Amino acid sequence: MLKITLVRSPIGYAKDQRATAEALGLRKLHHSATHDDTPAIRGMVHKIRHLIQVEEVPSDAS
Repeated sequence: MLKITLVRSPIGYAKDQRATAEALGLRKLHHSATHDDTPAIRGMVHKIRHLIQVEEVPSDAS
């Protein structure tokens, strides 16, 4: 699992980067969302890596 936190505002960046942040569920600064570690999510993270902070968290699959 990945915990993704928006640490910089997407205002002033390209529309597709703002849309990527929105698609990840990041609507406000310092807001976090958790997602499964998939290639699609990794691609989205790579696209807006200058706006976010990413942490790996252990999955709670017991």
